Amino acid sequence: MSHGVLIPNAIAAQNVDAWIRSAVCASAVDNGNIVMLLDKSTTAGEGEVWTAEVPAASDPGLTGVWMVYEPELVWTGSYRGLDPDVRNFYSAIGKIFTVFKPQLGDIITLTADNFSGAKGTSNVYGNATDTTGGLKLVWGDNKTGSVFSVKWLATTYISIGTGAINTQRIVAYKCEVSGL
Repeated sequence: MSHGVLIPNAIAAQNVDAWIRSAVCASAVDNGNIVMLLDKSTTAGEGEVWTAEVPAASDPGLTGVWMVYEPELVWTGSYRGLDPDVRNFYSAIGKIFTVFKPQLGDIITLTADNFSGAKGTSNVYGNATDTTGGLKLVWGDNKTGSVFSVKWLATTYISIGTGAINTQRIVAYKCEVSGL
């Protein structure tokens, strides 16, 4: 199973510490998934860790989301970082990971695994929703009301090392955060 890959091309959180937090979730999450941070963890030793939740319509209009972005060190059972394919990386249930607060105008690149449905010719927006489990963005032909959304800018590729002489390219979408 492939997991979502995120490249933060130009994000405000790279320069503002307040827009970066540690979180833990009751679901496994991929880089590029969106989550809500509503409360701090009550687990001993996790005083600065937030509890990440799958966005739901009952949350403030599916706005104010945070995006998962943890360095891709793939766990291979006994060791971390031995797998060159970043699509095998995800943050497991109950493990602490990093999130950032997307800002209007941030430029990010996401793989197809970060979206629900296929990118069609008229689908230029990825919108937050709670109808598909909430972690992924859903392709649509317009920005949905006042929910978190990204606007497609270009289709591109991410090269994945295979350990062989050749490399593999996967389709990715460069997007701009257009709604919070």
